[in-house]
Amino acid sequence: MAMRSPLPIRDGVGATRLHVPLSGPWPTVSAYMVERFFHLDPEHLRERFDRGEIVAFDGSALTRDTALGAEEFVWYYREPPVEVDIPFDVEILHQDDDLLVVDKPHFLPTTPAGKYLQNSALVRLRRELDNPDLAPVHRLDRATAGLLMFSTRPQTRGAYQMLFQARAIEKVYEAVSARPEGWEDRFPLTVRLHIEKLRAQVCVDVDLAREPNSETLIELIDADERVIHTLLRPHTGKMHQLRVHLASIGAGILHDNLYPILTDEKPDDHERPLQLLARELRFVDPLSGQQREFVTRRTLRYAPGRADRF
Repeated sequence: MAMRSPLPIRDGVGATRLHVPLSGPWPTVSAYMVERFFHLDPEHLRERFDRGEIVAFDGSALTRDTALGAEEFVWYYREPPVEVDIPFDVEILHQDDDLLVVDKPHFLPTTPAGKYLQNSALVRLRRELDNPDLAPVHRLDRATAGLLMFSTRPQTRGAYQMLFQARAIEKVYEAVSARPEGWEDRFPLTVRLHIEKLRAQVCVDVDLAREPNSETLIELIDADERVIHTLLRPHTGKMHQLRVHLASIGAGILHDNLYPILTDEKPDDHERPLQLLARELRFVDPLSGQQREFVTRRTLRYAPGRADRF
């Protein structure tokens, strides 16, 4: 069972939980955190203890002198970064007492991460709907646009999460890639690879010697002299699976800065979004037993036939 935060949602953002070692070379919890967050000003961090902003499981404030070992977990609010605005809106497609389905734009993360806090789908929707209990039941990469599902209340959240864990939900994506050689005779094509995310690595590893743990059916929608437009039906949900699978057949997704080649991070270019779209979701609702189907209203800008794409 998830550990409940002693701090409430604030401005749509939940408190951060930090695991603190019960023993080690640090005399106090604050000393550990100063070393753990070495990139921050140490005195500013200690002052946060003085202001009672670092709390224990029961909500009581720790001091800068709280001994190491007194608490295994502490909670605090992240200090909001100076965020670059993401000038695209989340569109609500469906809302009921238990489920929210939205159309997420490119460039907007699903949840707060790194330098994005208020500019995340979760925080924007919590504030718009005044619902601190809102939580995603799956995720899309920041660069990917399309359908995203949220649970609106904790009591029924597990039922929707189980759909993804049991692979009881049909997901369909589409992508636009540079046209690979010999594409005419390649589709439909099923790609199977062993994908593994290693700690501290941005990209996943592909191990051709190991048993595949990811599978995607790739079908052709359209093509022209420059690109191919494909329909993707993933049967598993590994991290970056679709991006890796297309790159593995020489059809890396347009504007992908991770695959097949990791490039230096650059500011977002809103004219060149990753050409990957979560297009359809289908499942039997675990609460009502009814068939549900949702389809994105977004399109891929660089697909064949789009006059404004280049």
